[in-house]
Amino acid sequence: MKIEFAKSLSGHDAGQIYLIADSDEKFVYLANGTTKPKSAPKKKSRKHVQVIKNLPGEVTECLVPEVTDLTIKRAIRLYCRIKDINHK
Repeated sequence: MKIEFAKSLSGHDAGQIYLIADSDEKFVYLANGTTKPKSAPKKKSRKHVQVIKNLPGEVTECLVPEVTDLTIKRAIRLYCRIKDINHK
């Protein structure tokens, strides 16, 4: 599984970081482990997100071997700490 994060560019969640749980041609399905769990991801148009492809190794290690809501939440928190981003 390819691990990618995305930053929301529009809507009430603008600036929020998510894990891309799934995707198709028009939409991405985003999870953050809290308000949007892996079992019920947020559906968002591809044009409204910026895909973050080059994740630090520490972040991807958080999600191996299993991606759960807890590991998603930890990985997003770690990414924001490394990149010095104020996470909502």
